[in-house]
Amino acid sequence: MPVPNATTLTLDLVRRALRQPLPGLAAQIAMAPPERPTALPPNSTPPREAGVLLLLYPKDDALHFVLTRRTERLGSHSGQISFPGGRREIGDVDFAATALREAHEEVGIDPASVEILGELTDLYIPPSHFVVHPVVAYAACAPTFYPHDGEVAEVIEALLALLFDPAIKGAAPRALVSQGLREVMTPFYRIAGHQVWGATAMILSEFEALLTTLVTSGSR
Repeated sequence: MPVPNATTLTLDLVRRALRQPLPGLAAQIAMAPPERPTALPPNSTPPREAGVLLLLYPKDDALHFVLTRRTERLGSHSGQISFPGGRREIGDVDFAATALREAHEEVGIDPASVEILGELTDLYIPPSHFVVHPVVAYAACAPTFYPHDGEVAEVIEALLALLFDPAIKGAAPRALVSQGLREVMTPFYRIAGHQVWGATAMILSEFEALLTTLVTSGSR
């Protein structure tokens, strides 16, 4: 079967993929630790909601996306690799507005330069009691990033085609808050010298599955 690469992963392919039914939880859990809670606990308080931005852009003739490494002062997810994004505020008309506002605040992305392509399946985050809504977008030119000193320790640019290289996937024991700090073998992507795990890896896993299905189906 054909495997997506830098040549086949075009903006048109992404557009067509996002018009297909989403693979959802079944694809997300491919990069989740065993027994990870995936639903709200019974009788829990309403979760907080957030929007994150999976921004695609051309660089060196291939689609890339951007991640950030959070600073060590940001609560339960400090130091982790994540998409630009954050909590929805009252003035946000939708989760795309949340993701764009937060991406502007965190890494200086101009919302006017971004085209919203679609959304992926939302995802519950047990340690912080958030439901995250991933928004896929495209910038016609590679952005110049201006990381916020208080929130972003590092901007990480990654080639989209790397997601489909089996060699970048691994697993390692990790003490997880969602499982009472018990050490659990946790899947991750190796990206730019970092282990990308947790919700970010699960979102990337669904996006990977969505694109792979379209390519292997022989869609034109």
